Amino acid sequence: MRVIIYDDGKGRLAPLTDLRPVFSVRTGALTTLMRIEEMLPGESEISGLFVPEHLKPIVEDAYTFPINELPDGIDSLLLINGRCPLPPKEIATAPVGTILVERISDDDEEAAVVFARVKPDQAKRILAGEMPTEGVTYTDKRHLMRRPWDIRRFRDHAINHDLAHLSQIPGSELPYGVIQRGTHPAVVRSGADVWPGVTLDTTLGPIVIAAGVKIRPSAVIVGPAFIGEDSMIMDRAHIKAHTAIGPRCKVGGEVGGTIFQGLSNKSHEGHLGDSWVGEWVNFGAGTNNSNLLNTYAEVIAKASPGGSNERTGQTFLGTIVGDHVKFAISTRIMTGAVVHMGAMFAASTPVVGCIDRFTWATDSGSTAFRLPRFIDTAKTVMARRGIEPSDAYLNRLKELHESASGANAS
Repeated sequence: MRVIIYDDGKGRLAPLTDLRPVFSVRTGALTTLMRIEEMLPGESEISGLFVPEHLKPIVEDAYTFPINELPDGIDSLLLINGRCPLPPKEIATAPVGTILVERISDDDEEAAVVFARVKPDQAKRILAGEMPTEGVTYTDKRHLMRRPWDIRRFRDHAINHDLAHLSQIPGSELPYGVIQRGTHPAVVRSGADVWPGVTLDTTLGPIVIAAGVKIRPSAVIVGPAFIGEDSMIMDRAHIKAHTAIGPRCKVGGEVGGTIFQGLSNKSHEGHLGDSWVGEWVNFGAGTNNSNLLNTYAEVIAKASPGGSNERTGQTFLGTIVGDHVKFAISTRIMTGAVVHMGAMFAASTPVVGCIDRFTWATDSGSTAFRLPRFIDTAKTVMARRGIEPSDAYLNRLKELHESASGANAS
């Protein structure tokens, strides 16, 4: 079976998707693309990726799959929408002509294909944005991400699914002095360095610690949890359940129910809960966020500056933080805040609502983070991990800077 994973560009998912296609977002321990690859039956193969044209250059840098090209000489294709973190199990056995469309209501303007097993001509029409009308099965079950906070909606199921698979791959014996309590697996990959005095609580779910990870003394990790390659967990850190930390992060303090895409720092004391953090983010010492309203009510949030407030369906929701965001020491981040990429927040007032891309916020007010200064800072930060941004990456940053609406907080 030949498979195409595609980003249909629908929904309002920035800042998750500013610098990556939706299927590259870490939606659990794995990215959605990695999870789909693991779920596909053995005779299947991914034959290509489809993305909006503005993302094509950076996707070509990241993957060896054909981009925006259909394979020749095939009878049928399985299309899987990359906004679907956990595709339905029936994708593996769906016959040709099967099309599943998510439609929450009869007048749902954001109705979209979840997956389709179709012939090449129909595949081309779907990938071009045409909504099929014949042979369609409609569902009002939520399969697709539509807003950035939907990462919270799918988080627990995605992490549990990933760890059920990853925890079955054998690791090394627990190092001397490491305490495990609980019957779920605690898997430490070869090459990880876990210090004596670390506690692994697997009473509620497994813990997987990837190769190259360093976990400093007195840290407590509560499963289900995943620590990605070459990340560091700081002394006395408390990593709570349903946290997934991507590669090459440095994390300390109290962190729970949070996904780190990778390459970000929260190395100091402070609370971060029920959040998603992009790449190249830095949390200043003592930064804290709220993930629960004092009224225990459903969190209302705004996906984009100037947009409308929306119900999130979540009682526990912290913050969505885009790539290259920086928070000064002792920043307070309020419940449901969405901080778009490139923002720098150094004000004594809390982060509230939706912060535009490239906002430079201080007690003197908010202005735009000038592009040359931003690029210089980004290059410096990335060089610290031995990474040089490609021309495609830099061009995408420039495009995003041009699209910012004046860098005003709202």
